[in-house]
Amino acid sequence: MAIDILFQLYQRSNTVFTIAELAQLFPGLSVKALKNRLYYYSKSGKLLRLHQGIYAKKQYEPLELANKLYKPSYVSLETVLAKAGIIFQYYETVFLTAYITRRVEIQGLTFQYRRLKPELLLNSQGVNNEQGFFMASPERAFLDAVYIYKDYHFDNLAGLNWEKIKNLKSIYKNKAFYQRLDQYYKLYKENNAKS
Repeated sequence: MAIDILFQLYQRSNTVFTIAELAQLFPGLSVKALKNRLYYYSKSGKLLRLHQGIYAKKQYEPLELANKLYKPSYVSLETVLAKAGIIFQYYETVFLTAYITRRVEIQGLTFQYRRLKPELLLNSQGVNNEQGFFMASPERAFLDAVYIYKDYHFDNLAGLNWEKIKNLKSIYKNKAFYQRLDQYYKLYKENNAKS
């Protein structure tokens, strides 16, 4: 049975596992027996123990780890905006939205969680289910940044789909947010007219 667990984990596309997820995968094992096996696998180098209650394959996806440290959460803000070319500054830190504001460092990786209200965090519009983790679209990440940071410099507003922004903005339900968003849209129109 011990080899079966490890074999089954390595057959899965997921690279990071919580004890709760593993308990559902292997209902025939008690939680204590499962923890004992995970302890053995981590000590023998077959699995990595990344954080309390979180284990991973030797080669794991950091964004999947980021999503599992605090649930619910999704990759957003600077991480998505830099990838989409909306901001030009590179950050090694992975930025996420979650129910809590917190900074966590694990194995040389830094994860920065920014708090969102539950009704925003749990709204999946503009949030994509990637291979083992959740990530905001560039438009949702932009809206999250406008909502959280209040005054932020974006390098390339032309890289956004403003029609998608118009469809997503109603989930935020905040008058000051709408005013800031209107200012960014005017800036986008002014810059577009100069081009």
